[in-house]
Amino acid sequence: MASQIKYLLSLGAIRDRANVVAEVAKAGNLSHFELREDKLDDAVDFVASVIKRDFGPDNFHTIPPHGRWQHFEVGNVPRITNMMDQWKKKGCDDVELTRRLIDLFFVSVLLDAGAGDHWRYTEPETGHVYERSEGIAVASLHMFTTLAFTASGAGTIPIVDGKGLERLETRVLADGFQVSDGNPMSGVDSRAALLRSLGRSLLAHPDVFGAEGRPGNLVDYMMKTASGSANLDVLVLWDILQTLLIPIWPKDRTTIAGMPIGDAWPLNILQNRVDSNSPDAIAEGIQPFHKLTQWLTYSLMVPFQRVLEMQWTNAECLTALPEYRNGGLFVDLGVLSLKKETLDRGLEASGGDLPLFDAGDDAIVEWRAMTLVLIDILYSRIQSRMGDGVHLTMAQLLEAGTWKSGREIAAQRRPQTKSSPILIRSDGTVF
Repeated sequence: MASQIKYLLSLGAIRDRANVVAEVAKAGNLSHFELREDKLDDAVDFVASVIKRDFGPDNFHTIPPHGRWQHFEVGNVPRITNMMDQWKKKGCDDVELTRRLIDLFFVSVLLDAGAGDHWRYTEPETGHVYERSEGIAVASLHMFTTLAFTASGAGTIPIVDGKGLERLETRVLADGFQVSDGNPMSGVDSRAALLRSLGRSLLAHPDVFGAEGRPGNLVDYMMKTASGSANLDVLVLWDILQTLLIPIWPKDRTTIAGMPIGDAWPLNILQNRVDSNSPDAIAEGIQPFHKLTQWLTYSLMVPFQRVLEMQWTNAECLTALPEYRNGGLFVDLGVLSLKKETLDRGLEASGGDLPLFDAGDDAIVEWRAMTLVLIDILYSRIQSRMGDGVHLTMAQLLEAGTWKSGREIAAQRRPQTKSSPILIRSDGTVF
């Protein structure tokens, strides 16, 4: 059983299990969705058109990798660059710059589950109003620079440490995110509890994060693993992050033999293919995603590349992110459609025009698995739409293609809310 748990926590298991789902989909045997493969080329064309509009014909190489950095620059304001310039003027070297960015990105990404359709953040310095991921990014940046995440007596130096997170009160997070009855955010209590758990876990791993439990100390640890070279291994980073994060997720997540396995969920179409008498039957019926850990991995890779000029090996092991923007793209474009029984159940739950399900509902798990399947197919086809000599990484496709396209088509179809075509009742720690 221990080997099964280790496997389900790995990056390889995510795509392996999604490939099984792909076989079921191709045979027309999904439980909750109809797959229209004839619509997939339309989706490829749409995503390609968005990428070409923003980066063609000569700037495909400038597409940044998918990561948190871009969200801090909403409104075309180079907040990270400006902050780094201030740090440099005070004598901060590149290693410490990277440590501070890792500190910031850690908390900001883990706070970056869906905020809901009504929450907004007003930036104190400018009065500009932001929403969703960018709003969370700017809000978390402001809290970071005002030392909300540290118990250190370091004065004006913005860092994150375990004690600071461990003591974080829900009220402080709500105030920092300007949450009120008139400005509600999904899962504020859960987000605050997640950061408190993160603080305890950071302090429990001083070999990586130091006695103070500082996320930025990951920089020193990873540089040691490079042994003087300029290459870092995504799989090493992944194992560190899983060891750190698995204990912090809500206690009602999936477990096997009492061991938590994070963002990994039972899926009927996998369970139906397994011999129920097999000792590994429970594990074999689970589809792992580890979306926030992957989002964090993508995000943490960027400061190492941009500031320290280090490169990553095994980056191709990372998958698409199975969340509502990437998944919503395929629903809005007709590649996936809910079967009537599931649709009716979701509409009854919402009482509105869009279906609603819990995050662990089998329909949502199937949707997320199909999102992985379809983006892998789309990725394999997109290159021919870009022209000779153009090669996009998965991180670039997510950034300039599927995530942005999913957001744009949602705004076109539902301009009032810009919501996903399928609603998810989230606790603020999944999406």
